[in-house]
Amino acid sequence: MARNRFFVTEISEEVALTGDEFRHAKNVLRLREGSELSLLDGSGAEYPAIVTKVERERMLVHVLEKRAGDREPKTEVCLLVGALKGDKTELVVQKAAELGAAKVAVFSSRYCSAYMNENKLERLRRVSREAAKQCMRTVAPEIVYFEKFEEALKSANGYQNKLFACEFLGESEADLRELSGSCALVVGSEGGFSEEEFALAKSLGFTGVSLGKRILRAETAAIALLSVVMYALGELK
Repeated sequence: MARNRFFVTEISEEVALTGDEFRHAKNVLRLREGSELSLLDGSGAEYPAIVTKVERERMLVHVLEKRAGDREPKTEVCLLVGALKGDKTELVVQKAAELGAAKVAVFSSRYCSAYMNENKLERLRRVSREAAKQCMRTVAPEIVYFEKFEEALKSANGYQNKLFACEFLGESEADLRELSGSCALVVGSEGGFSEEEFALAKSLGFTGVSLGKRILRAETAAIALLSVVMYALGELK
């Protein structure tokens, strides 16, 4: 039976769960002294532990051992997605975590009508952590925001493959079936991209890809492209 999992900032022999993780453990899961759980520090390792004491504002746990995680993808993939309306960005972050993305970068672009603030960004980070725990990952995808589209594109420097999903592209300029190596994927918001933004991406080394003849919703496009890429990289086999 899988243990309940909690993210912490540091690992030592004795660890205190506080804040949201403590409240979830105490009030939702109702963990008590003697309950087993696993701690995650974002390093890729997992730490089986046991609750030793429950206090008013924290839960003390004793770490039993360190185990190497085996559910993280071998290849790094970053999803760059335009900010979406409502809770659609949260949906994309959740599915990106489940599919194995290492990072999700949200950006603003010319036709983007949604906005981002620190509260929304922190909410996305919580969604990332919860999704990572649910699918048994040991690392939650990093969540970042770029106010300027060009900065988002430049953040992909160093990735071996840089793919730009473009709705007005007649056909893909790359064969996704032959992918290997790290990947940065760009998908726009509901308003899509302008010709100038596509030209900028091309100048920065991105290759245009098509997702077929049908126009997909922005959240569908992001999840679909990430799924295809992860499958091509062998991560869904």
